[in-house]
Amino acid sequence: MGVVKLKMKAIIIGSGVAGLATAIRLKHLGFDVHVFEANPYPGGKLSEFSLGGYRFDAGPSLFTLPYLVDDLFRLTGRNPNQYFSYQQMEVCCQYFFEDGTQLSAYANRDRLLNEIREKLGVPVAVVNSYLEKSKETYESAGKIFLENSLHKLRTWLSWPVVKAVGKIHRYGIFSTMNKTNEERLRHPKLVQLFNRYATYNGSDPYQAPGILTSIPHLEFSIGTYLPKGGMHDITLALYRLAVDSGVKFTFNTPIKQINTARGVVLGVETANQKVHADIVVSNMDAFYTYRKLMPNVPAPERILRQQRSSSALIFYWGMAKSFPQLDLHNIFFSSDYRKEFDHIFNQKTVYDDPTVYINITSKYVPHDAPDGKENWFVMVNVPANEQQDWDQIISDTRKHVITKLSRCLKTDIAPLIEVEQILDPRTIDTKTFSYQGSLYGTSSNNPFAAFLRHKNFSSQFGNLFFCGGSVHPGGGIPLCLLSGKIVSELIARKFKP
Repeated sequence: MGVVKLKMKAIIIGSGVAGLATAIRLKHLGFDVHVFEANPYPGGKLSEFSLGGYRFDAGPSLFTLPYLVDDLFRLTGRNPNQYFSYQQMEVCCQYFFEDGTQLSAYANRDRLLNEIREKLGVPVAVVNSYLEKSKETYESAGKIFLENSLHKLRTWLSWPVVKAVGKIHRYGIFSTMNKTNEERLRHPKLVQLFNRYATYNGSDPYQAPGILTSIPHLEFSIGTYLPKGGMHDITLALYRLAVDSGVKFTFNTPIKQINTARGVVLGVETANQKVHADIVVSNMDAFYTYRKLMPNVPAPERILRQQRSSSALIFYWGMAKSFPQLDLHNIFFSSDYRKEFDHIFNQKTVYDDPTVYINITSKYVPHDAPDGKENWFVMVNVPANEQQDWDQIISDTRKHVITKLSRCLKTDIAPLIEVEQILDPRTIDTKTFSYQGSLYGTSSNNPFAAFLRHKNFSSQFGNLFFCGGSVHPGGGIPLCLLSGKIVSELIARKFKP
C-alpha cells in the first residue's frame, strides 16, 4: 500500500472501536484524521461507568482475537504492552442447566473434552471432531469472508476465495446451525451449548446457517481474554494510540449532515460549522447515516429494511456477596431454547424462562467491587425495539431473572442487590445510535446474510466509506476491528499515489 504524499483530510463520524481502528490506520497511511463524536467519551458501546463503589463495563464483555488489537500498535511501530495488557482465561465460560448440571468450558482442549465426557457422557472423539470442523470452517471460509470486502471483484478473483466458494456446500450454509449441531453432537445439552454461539452476532440458531458453527473456534482454539483493567481498557488503549499518532478528536459534537454535491462528499456539518474533508468514514449505524445525515440521498432501502439482530436487556447489579461457583463468564440456560428464540425473533418479546448471562470482572479486577462483593453484568437476549411495552417487559424479566438465579444458585439474590442500573434497547439506540437498539446491525438468520450486509463503501459517492457493527463484516469487537482494516485498505487502493 502506498502512503498518501499530500495531506488529504479524512473525517470519521463516531469513535467506536471501528472508528478508532480506522482513524489509526488512516493516520498511518498519511491522512490528516479528525474524529467527531457525539458523546463526551470515546468507545461507543465499549464504555464504562461507576455506581456506588462498583465499576462496570457498559458494553461488550467478551474479548477474543486480541492480535487484532495488537496489530494496530505494531502497525505504528509501538509495543502494545506499553499501552495495555491482558490475560487468557483458564475457563471460557461456566454453564448451568436447570437440572443442576454444571459444566466448565476449559480453554485447554484436553480438559474441556474430559469435562464434557464426565458431565454429559459424550465421547471425547465427538467433541474433538466438532471443534476441528469448526476450525476448518473458520480458516477455510469464515476468516476469508470476514477479512475482505465481499463487494469488490478482486476479492472473488483471489485463489483462496475461489477455493472457499467451491467448498461452500461443506460449511453448512444451506442448513441451520441447530440442525448442523444436532447432526454432529446429538446430546441436547451440548447442542444447546453450541447453539448459543448464534447470539454472538445476534441471530437465531434455528434459522441462522450452519456456517456459524465456525464461531466456537475463536474461543476453544484461540481463547478468551480479559484486559488487566476490564474491557474498557481496549477503548482507552486505542484512544491513546490514536492521540499519540496525531489523530484529532472533537467530543460532544454530533454530526448534523454529510454534505454532498455531484457524486462527491464535500465534508460534514455540525451545529456550528461546516468542515471540509477529502474522505468521510461513517462509524455510525448505516441506517442512521442515511436517515439522519443524508436524508435527501437515495438510500439502499432493501438493505436497511433487513431483519435487525437481537438486542439486550442488561441489569448492572452491585452484589453484596461473593459466589465462588461463578467465574468471569457464566450462562444459565433456558429449559426450552427453541421457545426462547421464537419469542425473540417471531413474537418480538421475552420468554419467561430466559437464558441469563452474567459477567463478573471483579473476579479478576479486584477494584471493580468492594471486598467480598461482586459487580454483576446480567444480560438477557431480547428483540430489537419495535415499540414494545419495555417498561412491562423489564419489570417481568427482572422478576424471572431473579427467580431463576436464586433457584440455580440456591440463594435469594434479591436482597443482595445493593445498586442497580438498567440498559434496554431504547437506551442502546439513543446512546449509541444503534437503530432499534440492535447490537449487531442486521441479523444473520438468512443463509446469505454475510453478502447482504451494507458494504464498506458507497456506490454513490467515491469518497464515502462505512465501518462498524452495522456493515460488513458485522458486530462485535473483532469484526469491528476488521471493518476498520477493510476500509483502510479500500481507501489506500483508491487514493494511493
